[in-house]
Amino acid sequence: MNKRFSLITAVILGVFTLSSCSNWLGKVNIFPVEQDVALGEQVASSFESGSAAVVLDSAKNATLYRYIYSVRDTILNTNLLVHKSDFPWRVRIIHNDTIQNAFCTPGGFIYVYTGLMKYLESEDQLAGVMGHEMAHAEKRHSTDAMTREFGANLLLELIFGTNKAQLLQVATGLAQLSFGRDAETEADNCSVDWLYQTSYNPVGAAGFFEKIQKEKHQVNIPEFLSTHPDPGNRVANMKKRWSEKGGKTGQTYAERYKKMLTYLP
Repeated sequence: MNKRFSLITAVILGVFTLSSCSNWLGKVNIFPVEQDVALGEQVASSFESGSAAVVLDSAKNATLYRYIYSVRDTILNTNLLVHKSDFPWRVRIIHNDTIQNAFCTPGGFIYVYTGLMKYLESEDQLAGVMGHEMAHAEKRHSTDAMTREFGANLLLELIFGTNKAQLLQVATGLAQLSFGRDAETEADNCSVDWLYQTSYNPVGAAGFFEKIQKEKHQVNIPEFLSTHPDPGNRVANMKKRWSEKGGKTGQTYAERYKKMLTYLP
């Protein structure tokens, strides 16, 4: 059985499952893993070429990038990510102080806004947020969301490359897709689980959500925080997850984080 025939068979079976059992929609991912990377590359290219993204140059901001890549590497080195070697896990810093946000495309292209970095108070918070965003790629939530948003017929065209213009349009729209409650909870759980295996405070992301809660009328809250689910519930759920794992404490690295902030433009 050749590779193309195997892929076609898998896709047909996936489409049959999606069309015959609607409650599984989004649970059966008909994309091969390498398609996540291809879509992520399209999203990254579209986003970085747009007027809304000013990416800090990695050569001119070497200290910043060494720092943020070390945070990423700490997460990856837990060896808990199935797609650790499948995705590039490339990080880019977006110079925009008005947005407190980060996101990760399918295939592991990570974006962190300077507004978020300046808003956070410690390295464990940054690691927690990055872990949450990386989990969306690791768990392939974007291609699940595409299944729900665009349907199996369009995905067949995307997989087999019959409509490149549509691929770019859909890939660009991927960055705007919101994840459901289950996906956000799964990403929160991953953030706790992954940081638990490091020297970080395992509930670093909870600190970000707590700060957002207190200052929700003063900051530019990312849309995903205002819709899925309530930040207070997310904090409680993450702390419950942490407690169930044993409640191990960790480091915040607040002073190290403050030093890094001095390198931001």
